[in-house]
Amino acid sequence: MTRPLIANDTAAAADSVAALHALVMQSLDDDQAQETISIPLEGKSSIADYMVIASGRSSRQVAAIAQHLAERVKKGTGRSCRIEGLPVADWVLIDAGDVIVHLFRPEVRSFYNLERMWGFVDAPVAGTA
Repeated sequence: MTRPLIANDTAAAADSVAALHALVMQSLDDDQAQETISIPLEGKSSIADYMVIASGRSSRQVAAIAQHLAERVKKGTGRSCRIEGLPVADWVLIDAGDVIVHLFRPEVRSFYNLERMWGFVDAPVAGTA
């Protein structure tokens, strides 16, 4: 039997999402990801509460950032991330649940321009800053 959602559950969920988002942002910073932006998706999409987009200087760095992030999320939350695109590492997607992370090589990020697709036009386009 499930219990009804109460205000404390909602607050705890919001704290959990904020903690996960902070963990993701800190991990990307620790691994020297470049041009990291966070797009709030609450009210725009049901897939996640945040989409984070960042770049690495090379495929090797993109892969390392993705692996470190997955390890830190597992250690910090106990949840495993789903990772797509790791073998080539031009564009790696990390699904951490409430936070979706896209890691790109700069040329690939510029080509797909996810920031613009999600209406985050104030963000600098990778490679132009």
